[in-house]
Amino acid sequence: MTTLTDRPHTALLVIDVQVGVVAGTPRRDDVIANINTLVEKARAEQVPVVWVQHSGEGLAQGSDEWCYVPELTRRDDEPLVHKKYGDSFEATDLEALLAERGVGRLVVTGAQSDACIRSTLHGGFVRGYDVTLVSDAHTTEDLSAYGAPAPEQVIAHTNLYWDFQRAPGRTAGTVETEKVDFTA
Repeated sequence: MTTLTDRPHTALLVIDVQVGVVAGTPRRDDVIANINTLVEKARAEQVPVVWVQHSGEGLAQGSDEWCYVPELTRRDDEPLVHKKYGDSFEATDLEALLAERGVGRLVVTGAQSDACIRSTLHGGFVRGYDVTLVSDAHTTEDLSAYGAPAPEQVIAHTNLYWDFQRAPGRTAGTVETEKVDFTA
């Protein structure tokens, strides 16, 4: 259970599913379809959906690459967090948005597995949130030319190590899209 008192609610985070971020990533279409499934489920259950959008070098705010993929549609009443660092909490209003909504549990989706996803998983966890990664709703680019493992290995490793995260008073783990329970 979360260490954040008086925060019984869950939120779905959709991180950086932007045109320039997910172009050419493995299982791009399947990941986006899974995120769409989760967004619709969250909306139906009145679970907050929080969208996170990165900008920086190579991803200029307002550019085509910076925009969310056209397959995903944010509603006007759903918060949009603009960030410049990997951790979605760092120098943003994410914490305040979650506190206003009484959120103590995060369900995380998006890109990139080995960068902004990992940073946000840890950022939430060390801030006292229960954090669940949706194992089939995140992806990453191929950086093997720079010595990184192949993208599918990065995704699998991220799922493996997050499933074993432990800390006092908090829970972490992974779950497949079809098994996400926003009330758990």
